[in-house]
Amino acid sequence: MAATLITGGRVIDPAENLDAVRDVLLHEGKVAAIGERLAAPSDAERVDARGKWVLPGFIDLHVHLREPGDEYKETVATGVASAVAGGFTTIVSMPNTRPVNDTVAVTELILERARQAQKARVVPAGAITVGLKGETLSEIGDLVAAGCRAITDDGRPVMNAGLMRRALEYAQLFDIPVMVHEEDLDLSKGGVMNEGPIATKLGLRGVPNAAEVAMVVRDIALLEEVGGHLHIAHLSCAGSVRAVREARARGLHVTAEAAPHHFTLTDEAVGCYHTHAKMSPPLRNDADREAVIAAMADGTIDAIATDHAPHSLVEKDVEFDVAANGIVGLETALPLTLALVKAGRLSVKRAIELLTSGPAETFGLPGGTLAVGAPADVTLVDAEASWKVEPEKFASKSRNSPFAGWTVQGRVEQTFVGGVRVFSREHA
Repeated sequence: MAATLITGGRVIDPAENLDAVRDVLLHEGKVAAIGERLAAPSDAERVDARGKWVLPGFIDLHVHLREPGDEYKETVATGVASAVAGGFTTIVSMPNTRPVNDTVAVTELILERARQAQKARVVPAGAITVGLKGETLSEIGDLVAAGCRAITDDGRPVMNAGLMRRALEYAQLFDIPVMVHEEDLDLSKGGVMNEGPIATKLGLRGVPNAAEVAMVVRDIALLEEVGGHLHIAHLSCAGSVRAVREARARGLHVTAEAAPHHFTLTDEAVGCYHTHAKMSPPLRNDADREAVIAAMADGTIDAIATDHAPHSLVEKDVEFDVAANGIVGLETALPLTLALVKAGRLSVKRAIELLTSGPAETFGLPGGTLAVGAPADVTLVDAEASWKVEPEKFASKSRNSPFAGWTVQGRVEQTFVGGVRVFSREHA
């Protein structure tokens, strides 16, 4: 494999506490050197990164690839193409496929499709329970042996507290996190958006914050009793932030992620029944959004995760009550994150950390840094570039984005995985 020398860019690597103009040499799939005016083999490809940011490849802990079973929405191939267009070099795939990823066969299928696509690295998450039904634990050991690095029932909460306790106990044997969607289904039943004045005005049944907070508190109590690693997906409201912050202060191994839609939008985005603003957990009010941003800044939240959830028009161009939850998010995550930097809510270092070393450390994944010897996963960014969000131009198969028509700032220019260029804006 020929070497690649990336020259003259602003290298930002929070894991190495580095923010300086440097050259980066990639060779044999690894970061070979970082320094000023580096020498390189005569046959090395040279990439002029002057005026650009050179970052560790982004890592997304929460992506729906839809394959097998719903390939009309997304495939592994189109999902990883969307990932690298958004600067993500590693993504964790959710198990809510058809069939569910609760068996070795499905895990192996996903990994094989990812190898064939030769874009982003895919790390499967296996199901906590068979069929995501919340009744019987999956064969977790087999899933881990096949390549799963976490277990989750994704958009379905584990309502049975005894089963959740056993999942936390069993996952410790394999040193993997139990990733949870926190929702008390008795409290959220029938709800389709955030409970509050806007839901009342629209005549839609609301989901109270307590539906999330109650389950967060329950699972933290279980964690405190049996130990393990609890990871809370798409944390969305102030009460949950408070519970996680207090648990971490007590030394519990609880981590959390935030999605760009939750730190960018509020329930006002539902407008006149805009189904692209329908998701689970729902968009909350501004006080909740502010609490999530504060938690990202102070370290209570460890990672930005897109919860990339592709849907076709069949699921979205319908009445709000019956529309599917979720949006595509891989190709808009960077500019939405940089908007917080521009607003003074996050430092550049912290923003990049939430996209790189934060998620890497949270799930114990390789990458997230440009340290010598690390995987040669690199994202080149033009932080000043302004562009219009046009979902029809996404690499994803689906177009369900509430950000269509927005003008945003910050664009991925090139992405390298294992030292190989897998995306170039020039040729997109």
